[in-house]
Amino acid sequence: MGLQLKKATRKAVKLKMNLSAPSGAGKTYSALLLAKGLVGSWDKVAVIDTENGSASLYSHLGDFNTIDLQPPFTPERYNEAIKLAYEAGMDAVIIDSTSHEWATLIEENQLLADSKFRGNTWSAWSKTTPRHDKFISTILHTPIHVITCTRSKTETVMGEDKKVKKVGMKDNQREGFEYELSLSLEIDRDTHLASPSKDRTNLFEGKQPFLITEETGKLIREWCDSGVSEKQIAINEMEVVSSIEQLKEIWSKYKSLQTDKDFVAIKDKRKNELEESSK
Repeated sequence: MGLQLKKATRKAVKLKMNLSAPSGAGKTYSALLLAKGLVGSWDKVAVIDTENGSASLYSHLGDFNTIDLQPPFTPERYNEAIKLAYEAGMDAVIIDSTSHEWATLIEENQLLADSKFRGNTWSAWSKTTPRHDKFISTILHTPIHVITCTRSKTETVMGEDKKVKKVGMKDNQREGFEYELSLSLEIDRDTHLASPSKDRTNLFEGKQPFLITEETGKLIREWCDSGVSEKQIAINEMEVVSSIEQLKEIWSKYKSLQTDKDFVAIKDKRKNELEESSK
């Protein structure tokens, strides 16, 4: 199919977001409340737990599911856990936390550098980076809501007045990780209030810091659902094709819809129409 000019439309999306906070700030608790509001049912929420079963401490909240991930915390094991949650029918998965993935990759990259690159860690990243990129791709393209958690520490500097001042948070994850996502919130260790470091939703940017609750998840769900569905976009594209070949290209592009009976019926209807018009 050739180049096409079409109106920009926002699809209904699955949330991909990060919660960043120091230990003890309430990342797990906040992520669980947010996920419940997002999907409406505890049994559709799964936690990939790398924190020695810490998610189970909140089992009184509801019957959510857990996947206890044990070392080594390689990106491949995270990918496997995300796939397991998706195939089990979960609507939202919480990864608590992703910091172990990055710490493990740094260690493995050093071992690779020492064994194959004469200690040159820069060269070793040519082999290691694609593994991390695959992990990011799995988060972004698995068709469920994903809430990642990262550990952070407060960075401080000595001012001219000789007083130590807080200058921000630094995540224990690859630099720029949060910019792959639609929303990133930082939770303050002392107040437990959240504020955005990145916000494509425009729900929180410029607002006062807030406490994450189920209502936060419901608000985000409205934003996620407010776009045009992928199914409707695909149907609209089918309506304007002028050949069987173009129809086949659209069919191939939307693999996730190929088991949808309505979508299949519309495809077959358009196919018959195009075959009739070509006679």
